[in-house]
This record gives sequence, C-alpha cells and structure tokens, in this order.
Amino acid sequence: MQEKLDLRDAGAFKAASAMAGGIAGRGETCGALIGGIMAIGQVLGRESLEDTEQFQKAMIPASEMYVKFKEAVGHTLCAEIHKILFGKSFRLYEEEEKKAFVAAGGRGPDGCPGVGSKAAKIAANIILDLKAGGENDNCLRQPLSGQRKRPRRS
Repeated sequence: MQEKLDLRDAGAFKAASAMAGGIAGRGETCGALIGGIMAIGQVLGRESLEDTEQFQKAMIPASEMYVKFKEAVGHTLCAEIHKILFGKSFRLYEEEEKKAFVAAGGRGPDGCPGVGSKAAKIAANIILDLKAGGENDNCLRQPLSGQRKRPRRS
C-alpha cells in the first residue's frame, strides 16, 4: 500500500513492526487496523501537537476506517477476530499457541493475511478519496461529532 499510494516511509513501517498479533501478539487491537489508520494519518495527520484543527480533520477518516474495518472483519480486537475465524483465540506470545495458530491457518490467506488485505483495501479507498478531493473536501470541514457517509467502493 505504501508504494501504490506513494506513502513510502521506512520509519513508519519499522515502527509498526510490533503491532502484529494485536500489539506484540497480545490479542489487543488488530495491527492491520492500526496500520490502516497510520496510513490515513500519513495523508491527513497533523505535524505538530498544537494543530488541533488538522487533528480533528484526521479523526473523521480514521473513525471511518475503524467502522468499516469492524463491519468487514467483525471485530477490532485480534483475539476476537481469532474467535471469528478459528473458533478460539490464541496467545501468540506463547510458542505452543503460536504454532497452533499457524497450524489452524493463521498465516494462510483466510487468516491474518486476509484480514490485512481487507484493512489495506479499506484504507486505500479512504486515502484515494482523500487525495481525489471533491466530496471529501466538504467532509473534512465537518465537525468530528458527525459521521460522514460515502458511497461504498468495491
């Protein structure tokens, strides 16, 4: 996604490394969701702590990413996504459970890579809409309290 959307940032990629498995394998917020929100932030995020206006603008598509990801995947927590996909959660920080996760297909196309693919598509569509302007220029001026609706992309 970084290459296709011209968001190359070795530092961001490196910093996100330990997000896998729901933050260091602990089953918390899905790293693919975090990565999608980070990519949106690369396009629209603020450059200083004091820039609260840009902060508010970035929260709108980040919230959209969260909602669409939850709709597409069924949950935002890695452990709960495991239950949806495999009928149980895995403690990926424990070697035996990590092996069981892999054996169950966790690294296969219907496991984490499939979840990551869904997250990347959602984030890419949001970013492409942001870069295109038009309708999104209006939405970026809306206050955070209103949830904006966009037509779904396939």
